[in-house]
Amino acid sequence: MQFIDEATIWVDAGKGGNGALSFRREKYIPKGGPDGGDGGDGGSVYLLADEQLNTLVDFRFQPRYKAKNGQPGSGRNKTGAAGEDIFVKVPVGTTVLDEETLENLGDLTEAGETLLVAGGGRRGLGNARFKSSTNRAPRKTVPGSPGEQRRLRLQLKLLADVGIIGLPNAGKSTLIGQISAANPKVADYPFTTLVPTLGVVRVGHEASFVVADIPGLIEGAAQGQGLGAQFLRHVARSRVLVHLVDVAPPEGTPVLEQIELVEAELGNYAPAMLEKEIWIVLSKIDQLDEEARRALLETVQHAYPERRVLAVSALSDEGLDVLVNGLMGSILAFRERLAEDAEFAEAVEAFDAKLTDQVMRAALEVRPIKGSPAAHVDEAEEDDDDDDEDDVEVVWLRD
Repeated sequence: MQFIDEATIWVDAGKGGNGALSFRREKYIPKGGPDGGDGGDGGSVYLLADEQLNTLVDFRFQPRYKAKNGQPGSGRNKTGAAGEDIFVKVPVGTTVLDEETLENLGDLTEAGETLLVAGGGRRGLGNARFKSSTNRAPRKTVPGSPGEQRRLRLQLKLLADVGIIGLPNAGKSTLIGQISAANPKVADYPFTTLVPTLGVVRVGHEASFVVADIPGLIEGAAQGQGLGAQFLRHVARSRVLVHLVDVAPPEGTPVLEQIELVEAELGNYAPAMLEKEIWIVLSKIDQLDEEARRALLETVQHAYPERRVLAVSALSDEGLDVLVNGLMGSILAFRERLAEDAEFAEAVEAFDAKLTDQVMRAALEVRPIKGSPAAHVDEAEEDDDDDDEDDVEVVWLRD
């Protein structure tokens, strides 16, 4: 199965049916009068969030959706049938953008939620509507109006409470494998992770949160370099970002330099990302002795006094309980405040809208979607090498 997290589709709502021009003509009724009925409303196009879907790959093969037209009216004051609405199923977590106006049409974050994306045309009026004491035989009718037509950009953003970011080989996949039931691919080379991985972390019997790991970021990611920028949107919904930093990378890059590089890319991609709660977690800490660990923790905490700084080793389980319990506490506190503080909830909603807008615009600038007019590519003529980039296995795991 392919993991496709962006798609462009075309939606056409149905046209309203025309009103009828008709006069009653029956034997023994010489003055029947006008009896032209109204047309039917055109069908609308809705998007429907379906929890059974986890990729937008189907839209590669079926990018156009058209609702039925309304039927015209007829004599004897018969109203035409309304056009049938259509419901296009999309994964939960899909954001919808009008590609022409760049208007954010909505965010489908709950299963069963619907979003009207193209309204059907209004019905036309038959001549019976225009009968009056001074106009006994009206010949006026109103045609049905056309339905809306839109080109939509769909973006899938995973619904995770915690997003793990960092350079390639920082230990993100190993960490998510240790704290959740996910089983991502782990290997000793860059870009082992090709697609986002989801895992559920359980803390006690009733408390849990969802964590997402995305491919590693490199310098220039915000401009499309590497794999990370393609999936940065998946941590946009996360309430806490865990910035995992390798304390002893093979290249010998200093820890503070690694942190600055990744956060610079976050800010370049979407400045609002840096306004989120970010934890700096030093990984592979088992490679340092006690004195070196303390010195490194102090150095990082001094450089980022507003951040929470922790040290863990996924292989030896060191520091994992502190990390997991701390994240669970932060998430529960956020959920509680969101439910009780209306002003806070309003501020969160405004922030999410701002971030969604920035992520959408970044996606338009960084990389055009295959199949969209912006790409100027006929997918049927693409070579096999191009297809291989996206033909990757979905990793979508739950405990």
